[in-house]
Amino acid sequence: MGTIYTAETLITADQGGVSIESFHGSGILVDGTKIMALAPLGDLVSEGHSLRDFGPGSTILPGLIDTHVHLALDGSPDPLTAFNNSDDRQKFACMLKNARELLSAGVTTARDLGAPDLLDQAAKRTIDSGYARGPRLLTVTAPLTITGGHCWFFGGECEGVEEVRRKVRAARRDGADCIKIMSTGGDLTPGTMPSQPQFTLEELRAIVEEAHRYGLMVTAHAHGEEGIRRAIEAGVDSLEHFSFRMADGSRQERPELIQLAASRGVFVCSTLNIAWFTVMDGSEFVPFDMMRKFVDQGIRIVAGTDAGIGHASHLEYVAGLEGMAALGMTNDEVLLAATASAATSLGLKGVTGALSPGHDADLVAIMGDPRRNLASLRNVMGVVTRGAEYHPEFTSTRSWNDAVVAPKYHPHS
Repeated sequence: MGTIYTAETLITADQGGVSIESFHGSGILVDGTKIMALAPLGDLVSEGHSLRDFGPGSTILPGLIDTHVHLALDGSPDPLTAFNNSDDRQKFACMLKNARELLSAGVTTARDLGAPDLLDQAAKRTIDSGYARGPRLLTVTAPLTITGGHCWFFGGECEGVEEVRRKVRAARRDGADCIKIMSTGGDLTPGTMPSQPQFTLEELRAIVEEAHRYGLMVTAHAHGEEGIRRAIEAGVDSLEHFSFRMADGSRQERPELIQLAASRGVFVCSTLNIAWFTVMDGSEFVPFDMMRKFVDQGIRIVAGTDAGIGHASHLEYVAGLEGMAALGMTNDEVLLAATASAATSLGLKGVTGALSPGHDADLVAIMGDPRRNLASLRNVMGVVTRGAEYHPEFTSTRSWNDAVVAPKYHPHS
């Protein structure tokens, strides 16, 4: 016999990831690791399954997805110093704690986009074996970067067409689920600039070709205009940040690149998080309809927080969703970006991201209705990941507005 999970409202996404639906008086039948049915509660109860009712005012929705995390970074004000002062055992302990924070926030699937010494593989195996609790992890091993490039300290330095191809093959050998490219420099690495490209177009095309040969998706860290352009032209599957950063820290969108990304069907993760405004250069202006413009121009938006960077705790996932809404997306669009669309971007369509028969039993129960108020996603009552129940150990208390410290950045101005 299985377990029936029910709440006042059930929210699911269709498998195409284009709409959100609410159900009342219904339940989800879970048997083992799979969802067996979503049906009227009376039909399921009559079959003698055990019942888990979260009560009046509650909502069950698909487990949330964070497409961009760094479990090896602690989200402190200075995560790189903490990282450098830790040995591998301490880094691994940090990763497992951060995995439990994600799960406590309702995140049942996360993609770790860079860790040293194959620690992401160790964390994934430990969670999959049941020795530790955490979300389903997708991994990249060390992100590919040039010598001395952004995040070189993760171990992914490579240059030249033959060497980048070899690095892709090594990542596949070591268990990577996808490939990450540092197409530009980044703020975390002294001596690199977010506005500047790193790899040549020829090198990027070689990486994408080699990865796709083995069925691996490719995502690119890309802040500056030229790095974004090269990544799209090389055929990457998704873009991280997409921030159009200039050398002086300002932001100048390029409409032709937005249109190009949309026409190619590239997924975009803008990595909004609790620290997004506080860590930006003071000269940068962010339009408060930024996400609305992206959606209206056909960009496929997915949720991801870059958790682990400075001031960005893995626990504060919901603040990133609130940021997406503050910058113009509807709550339904945000929920799709955090469930069905995110699953598709990770190659997990049909596996997770919806409350649908045949999908893995990934779900979160909350008090409140996130279609009306995204903040209710902090009221986590219970989490199920691949059929295993988890009671949250940590509680999120900070909101998007906590991060908005400069009046010119206020999302409601």
